[in-house]
Amino acid sequence: MIQPQVFKANDIRGLVRGDRPEWDADGARALGAAFARAFELGAGEFVLGRDMRECGLELSRAFADGAAGQGAGVVDIGLASTDEVWYASGVTGLPAVQFTASHNPAEYNGVKFSLPYAAPITPALMARIKELSAVEAPPAAVPGSRRELDVLAGYAAHLHSLVDLTGLRPLRVVVDAGNGMAGHTTPAVLGGLGLEVVGLHLDLDGSFPNHPPNPLEPENLVDARNAVREHGADLGLVFDGDADRCFIIDEQGEVISPSVITALIARAELARQPGAAIVVNSVTSAAVGDVVAASGGRLVVGRVGHTYLKALMAEHDAVFGGEHSGHYFFRDFWGADTGMLAALHVIALVGRSPLPASRLADSVPRYAASGELNTAVPDPAGSMAEVAAAFAGDGAVDHSDGVAVRGDGWQVSVRASNTEPLLRLNVEARDPSTMARLRDRALAIIRKETP
Repeated sequence: MIQPQVFKANDIRGLVRGDRPEWDADGARALGAAFARAFELGAGEFVLGRDMRECGLELSRAFADGAAGQGAGVVDIGLASTDEVWYASGVTGLPAVQFTASHNPAEYNGVKFSLPYAAPITPALMARIKELSAVEAPPAAVPGSRRELDVLAGYAAHLHSLVDLTGLRPLRVVVDAGNGMAGHTTPAVLGGLGLEVVGLHLDLDGSFPNHPPNPLEPENLVDARNAVREHGADLGLVFDGDADRCFIIDEQGEVISPSVITALIARAELARQPGAAIVVNSVTSAAVGDVVAASGGRLVVGRVGHTYLKALMAEHDAVFGGEHSGHYFFRDFWGADTGMLAALHVIALVGRSPLPASRLADSVPRYAASGELNTAVPDPAGSMAEVAAAFAGDGAVDHSDGVAVRGDGWQVSVRASNTEPLLRLNVEARDPSTMARLRDRALAIIRKETP
């Protein structure tokens, strides 16, 4: 069983537990067969990984059975972070499949796909998988084979090769894995670097007993913030469930905006690759554009969503890209997103500077930001149209990704979520009072409130 609503624009995500599950092992088996046909694998191989969610092994094995039944060969790398799967795709040149629901609650599971060399799939290919999953096909004359491959050591070594980690001052770093896959990769990547690592929730547990694996929610950063202060740490790293995203906390226990992290890494990458392109999404802070311009780079703005950013990375041969949600993309990592590589870059920046992380962050121009405000609405398109109409006289309206209205030193962005039935509002301005006024005005329209 697999319900149509689990198919999103670029991946699959749905309930597998509870009173109304949306897909199960039989659905995963049909999905594996559909994947093999949609990707036209024939007898070719693909990489298969999974995170620590409780039903991940059952679902991924069923998927492998379905794909092998169509003749495809399975290269099973077992438990892996999503960026570890992208690494495996990159070094083998094979398409890849990762079983994960990322930051969603424990009762969910999902699937992320890539083309060979970790290239993103298209919505059209995702639609083809959905179409074929509803059609049973005869089995191949010769079923596909299965082999296991351990890539963790190679993944860690590759990340180390992409960042200069020599000559760093001693650092104490808090790592909160949220019981997700960073608990699997942290010892391999951060061990042996001379860091003092204070680990939080590193044991793999798909029930998420300590806090949900979503660093976008401030309450899920509290443990790491408190630990940084308690241990006098230089940095805190908080990963999501599949560890492809990372949030950074400074030595004072304050969260550094992902836009600021994007600006800091962009500045360093542009020093190494002068004039290169930097990719961001439509709700990333204007501070990134300020830093990129000052550093002689070229800013490319795209839609929210990791697959869209990956495509822009390739199109513009961008050296680096960042999203407000904590996704960071690197040309040297096949243009794919990796939270752990971003963490290594920040460790290198702080370890090579006499200044603490908070002072490094202060070198980036600051805008007052609302953060992402989510509202469930019955008619997302209608609500976005109302926001556009209300603000049209104040600034330039952009419909390339939901609705964004930009004026002198401010922007209001509202867009429908790619993965949840929500409307997402982001507002920023040069000063807090302007931001608050714009935010409250937009929220009143979205939530049908009387100003």
